[in-house]
Amino acid sequence: MKRAKITIVGAGNVGATTAHWCAAAELGDIVLVDIPQTEGMPQGKALGKALDLMQAAPIMKFDCALTGTNRYEDTAASDVVVITAGVPRKPGMSRDDLLATNAAIVGSVAAEIRNTSPDAVIIVVSNPLDAMVERVRQVTGFSPRRVMGQAGVLDTARFRAFLAAELGVSVEDVAAMLLGGHGDTMVPLASCASVGGIPVGQLITAERLAQIIERTRNGGAEIVGLLKTGSAYYAPAAATAEMVEAIVRDKKRLLPVAAYCDKEYGVGGYYVGVPVILGAGGVERIIELAMSDEERASFQKSVDAVKSLVATMARLTS
Repeated sequence: MKRAKITIVGAGNVGATTAHWCAAAELGDIVLVDIPQTEGMPQGKALGKALDLMQAAPIMKFDCALTGTNRYEDTAASDVVVITAGVPRKPGMSRDDLLATNAAIVGSVAAEIRNTSPDAVIIVVSNPLDAMVERVRQVTGFSPRRVMGQAGVLDTARFRAFLAAELGVSVEDVAAMLLGGHGDTMVPLASCASVGGIPVGQLITAERLAQIIERTRNGGAEIVGLLKTGSAYYAPAAATAEMVEAIVRDKKRLLPVAAYCDKEYGVGGYYVGVPVILGAGGVERIIELAMSDEERASFQKSVDAVKSLVATMARLTS
C-alpha cells in the first residue's frame, strides 16, 4: 500500500513539531521544507530538523521517510500540504504590516504548491489564519474543499482541557465545539459542551463557564505572555496532525475547521470555523448547527471580523 506524502512548509516550532507528531503516528512520508539561505536563516534548518527526527525513529519505533529540503521539487505529488510559513507580529509592526507580510509569504508558497502538487489537500496554519486560508485559495485556484485552515481543533482542545481541569475529569470524556474566526471573536458553544454525555451546564455554574470560555478565547495570548519570546506550538502542531490523520486515513472525522462557507450559515463566501466531516477529499461536508440568539449574534460578529480582515488583505495586496 502506497504511503501518503505529507509536506510541511516552514521548519519553525509549529512546522517541526507537526512533523514530529505526524512521524510518531506513522501518517506517511514527510517532507519538511523551508526557505533557501538568507541573512539570519541557515540553509540547513529544514534538513537538520528532518535528520534529527529521522535519528529518533529507531528509539521511538516509527517507520517513515523524513526529508528536509529547500527545494519545492522535492515536495512534488504531495497528498497533504501543511503551510506554517510566515512571521509573528514583532514590536513596531502593525496588524496591517503582519497581514501584508504574511499574505506575500503564504501567496508565494501557494504558487509553488499549485505547480508541484496540484492534487493536494492544503491545511493552512499561518496567521492571521482566516485571511491566509483565503489567500491560498485565491492563488492556487483549488476547490475550496481542498483548502482549509487549522484553528478550531486547537481552540476546542483548549476549551476541553480547561473544562477537564476545572471538573477534575479525564479530557477523553469532554466534548466541545466552537464556531467562527480564529482569535478573540471565536464562539465556543456552551450548548455543545458535555462531559461523558452530560451537558456541561449541569456540572458547572454559568458564571464559571463564561470565565473558561473567555480563557479559551485568550488561550494563545496567555502562552505568549508566559513565554515572553515565543508562542504556542505543541498544541497547534498536535491539532494539525489530527487533521492530517483524518485526511490521509479517510477517517471522516467531525472536526471544527476553517472552511469555505457560501450558503452555509449565510456566510456568503468566506472562511470561518465550522464543524465539518474531514476525509480523503478534504472538507467533505459542512455541518450546520442550530444556535441560540446569543450564539448567532456572536457568530455574526466573528464573520464580520473575518470579512473586514479579508477586505484589508485585498487592499494591501492589490
